[in-house]
Amino acid sequence: MDWPADKDWDLHRLLAAARGDEPADLVLKGGRVVDVLSHRIIEADVAVAGAWIVGLGEYQGRESLDVSGGYVAPSFIDGHIHLESSLLTPAAFARAVVPRGSGAVVADPHEIANVLGLAGVEWLIRASSGLPLDFFFTASSCVPASRLGTSGASLGARDLAKLNRHPVVKALGEVMNFPGLVAGDKGLLAKLRAFRGWPIDGHAPLLSGKALNAYALAGPSSDHECLRLEEAEEKLSRGLAIMIRQGSTARNLADLLPLVNSANSRRFMLVSDDRHADDLLQAGHLNAILTEAVGLGLDPITAVQMASLNPAEHFGLEEKGAVAPGRLADLVVLSDLESFGARLVLHRGRVAARDGQALWQDVPPAERPPKAMKIKPFSVSDLAVPHRGARARVIGLVPGQIFTRKLVLEPRVVDGLVKADPERDLAKLAVVEWHRATGNIGLGLVQGFGLKTGALASSVAHDCHNLIGAGMSDRDLYAALKRVKDMGGGLCAVREGQVLAELALPFGGLISPLPAAEVAGRLGELRRAGAELGCSFDPFMALSFLALEVVPELKLTDLGLVDVNRFEVVDLFED
Repeated sequence: MDWPADKDWDLHRLLAAARGDEPADLVLKGGRVVDVLSHRIIEADVAVAGAWIVGLGEYQGRESLDVSGGYVAPSFIDGHIHLESSLLTPAAFARAVVPRGSGAVVADPHEIANVLGLAGVEWLIRASSGLPLDFFFTASSCVPASRLGTSGASLGARDLAKLNRHPVVKALGEVMNFPGLVAGDKGLLAKLRAFRGWPIDGHAPLLSGKALNAYALAGPSSDHECLRLEEAEEKLSRGLAIMIRQGSTARNLADLLPLVNSANSRRFMLVSDDRHADDLLQAGHLNAILTEAVGLGLDPITAVQMASLNPAEHFGLEEKGAVAPGRLADLVVLSDLESFGARLVLHRGRVAARDGQALWQDVPPAERPPKAMKIKPFSVSDLAVPHRGARARVIGLVPGQIFTRKLVLEPRVVDGLVKADPERDLAKLAVVEWHRATGNIGLGLVQGFGLKTGALASSVAHDCHNLIGAGMSDRDLYAALKRVKDMGGGLCAVREGQVLAELALPFGGLISPLPAAEVAGRLGELRRAGAELGCSFDPFMALSFLALEVVPELKLTDLGLVDVNRFEVVDLFED
């Protein structure tokens, strides 16, 4: 579908419509405009010509839509999201979120970049074009995120420079290797130099004091990893815009929202970061975050501003983010400013969704992403852990967060081998490298999944995206990992060697070609299978972050157990 937006193509006609000398193409009549520029509600018609808003006031149009009782707001902009975490293609993602009021996203293709490099990023950009949702991208700065795991690709400053010439690339992606940046890593500094003057996304959980000063000095202009209010307050005072994240796993809204006030609200954005397909369909996208924020006491106009004008200005999207002449007619008509139900969604002056239903026809993708997975054959015996010490380092899950705790516990030992222990909620954890056929397998223990039996496995393992699995027996763990490998990537739950539920993710081991409803349905089956095995939460989203070696405190990669605070691989057993 063609969604034209060139203002210069007929500026004289736009001016005539703005003056009222000619009828506008479309007029939204009878609504109340959410004016995020002056922080007020205005009763006015909204006149649209072509893709552009040409005026507020009393207008006549060739077509009129009665939006009486509704609130006309700028469509929502998600300033930080990983599309791959939805498990959807861009087309399926758009169909899920546009009817809920979303008009644009700024996506960091960090996940597919770690698997497929520039070829994967360029595929994602091509696959996102021509949709009634504007996809902007950041150039992923940390591929790989660190030297502590094996990724499928490596992007240097020269690679990223190829991306910053692309019109939809708007920033340097999250700088996750914050210890490296603080220490002045030459490779990282070269990447920041290539994007001098651009927005630079930060990623520095719990960073404080002089290290934070150094990090902010180097160039990051935002951070979405704040876990505590005091942390966000310090980062705000050091010049970082704060992205308040409310995703499927990491949910920081309630903790950080008390920091927002009338004096500093322009320095905040509401973002989702990682949100699964079923969460998008059942709870929603930014509309759901807005509902939660207002329910927690945030002023509704401020909330809309934080999900529209603020990200638009932060990323230099001057033609977006407000209902005003000269801005793109990317609009949502809301039923109210509490539930944020979308009655009508316009993209560039055309109706894209009405009453929760998408109104465009999808075009099948012209291509699939390249395949680049290579794995060395492994067996169940490769998952054995000989007992070598009285106490073991254990990853402790923290509900609702992606950071973990570093625990030290006595392992269960049978015949000289460390085993899972359902009585203490200790599962065996494995990460199997599958990009370069190195044969690397990292093994460890995790507490907090609630597994009583069986195993779970996934090819979604931030950020290197090797195979990851957690299980209560080595045989079930092996069966689950092998099934994911045989599917070419995906999610799987196994009990006594039998697959209970699965979802194939053949696009880079991260994305399904299925429609959102089908992906959501299979995710529901997987969660129910996880519940049968003992999990009381979404185990796959939690599992996916246990290999993220740049978020404290303890993680597992194919190279072994990583103490993130020390930023080094450590032995499973304490001395």
